[in-house]
Amino acid sequence: MISLPILRWGQPYTSLETDEVTHFSTGEPIAKLSRANGGLIQRDIRKAQRARDVLREFPISDLIARTKKAGELYMTETLPMGDGTQNPDEFVAAQSASTGMPENMCRANMKKNAFVLAEMGKILTSLTRGLDFNVLSDGWGIEREVPISYQAQSPVVGLVLPSNTAGVHTLWLPVIPLQIGLVLKPGPQEPWTPYRMAAAFFEAGIPTEAISIYPGGGDVGAGVLQACGKNLIFGGEATVERYKGDSRIQAHGPGFSKIIIGDDLVDQWEQYLDVMVDSIFLSGGRGCINCSSIWASRHTKEIASAIAERLAAVRPLPHDHPDASLAAFTVPGVAEAVNNAIEADLKTPGVTDVTAQHRPDVPRLLQDGRAEYLLPTIVHCESPEAAIARKEYMFPFGAVVECPEEQMLNAIGPTLVCSAITSNEDFRGRLTDAINIDRLNLGPVRTIQLNWLQPHEGNLIDFLFRARAFQTA
Repeated sequence: MISLPILRWGQPYTSLETDEVTHFSTGEPIAKLSRANGGLIQRDIRKAQRARDVLREFPISDLIARTKKAGELYMTETLPMGDGTQNPDEFVAAQSASTGMPENMCRANMKKNAFVLAEMGKILTSLTRGLDFNVLSDGWGIEREVPISYQAQSPVVGLVLPSNTAGVHTLWLPVIPLQIGLVLKPGPQEPWTPYRMAAAFFEAGIPTEAISIYPGGGDVGAGVLQACGKNLIFGGEATVERYKGDSRIQAHGPGFSKIIIGDDLVDQWEQYLDVMVDSIFLSGGRGCINCSSIWASRHTKEIASAIAERLAAVRPLPHDHPDASLAAFTVPGVAEAVNNAIEADLKTPGVTDVTAQHRPDVPRLLQDGRAEYLLPTIVHCESPEAAIARKEYMFPFGAVVECPEEQMLNAIGPTLVCSAITSNEDFRGRLTDAINIDRLNLGPVRTIQLNWLQPHEGNLIDFLFRARAFQTA
């Protein structure tokens, strides 16, 4: 069993209090984490400026090159992991064992992280809209004969990370090459990515003083948020609402991502069935960019039935099976609570569990030892008034909602990703103007299909830096 220490500006620190990370199915301990506390974070944050100072000793272009090297190490090499080492296969096995994600999904997430690191130069160019990186390093510069200035709002960024999907790590990887330090609070079931990524950064020549990792419970997350000038946190609707309006905290919650089919193309809906199925189902349906609802003015029952038929045969497979497509729920009682919530919503008039018609003898909730699974579920809503039309769950779930086209943009609510299948220029114009859509795909684009040069949930530069007036005499 691996022991993982607290990492205090790159220096390992073993705490007397520890937490165990266990195998989701067997309950076997697979790691022991030193537990941090808020007081420790408050003491360490006094050295936060040093994290930025050591990074500013290197030009951003150099940090980008080192970041690219870190991506190669992360993907291919045996790296330090606590009091031991871990190669890529061992990393995937450990991450799968603690999170319940199939190993093939863990490998896919590794590739996403490595791609972002490899393409960091292009990504930062996109995030800065082509700004000369020296402007961020020096604090000011001249662009098109106009003086400009950008000021970092914090020497470090605090991150309270989840356990449900490793894909969220792509959001914080650009922080180090921006010459800003990292204060990471790992998810309780997924410490592996922060520690492996830190090890890869260090091996690639990133100063160890730039990164701290504080495992622990909710008090540690609160300590990170209190200590750091800028923070990213991941959670549910309650988390997003709690920190709404707090300029120090960017809260990432449910995506409520959607597919909209316009009246001009809805009669050809069968041509887009693969797009709809993949958007709901791939990556185990666990991402905020997975589609949670499909909206059309007609053919909605046929659409729901066709998707449900495609997914009706899906069953849990061992987490190391190459074709495993469902992730286990690792926290006892969560899957049952989600199942009960869906059953309650199905009592609403006009709401139908279409999947049950294609899977009549198999319940949605399945138990496999300690692990719980929810099978893919497609519901049909005769009206957008149904509460379940705007729900999102951490498994392949989708509502197909019947709604007149002219009402859709007001009815869909907040939407992280919207794929709008329409050629109607007027409708496309209204979609482009819709302020409740964060990332808009025009055409049959899978909601999970990301262009890493286009941030899908806020711009990290806008969050970490402030543009200000500047002049010299």
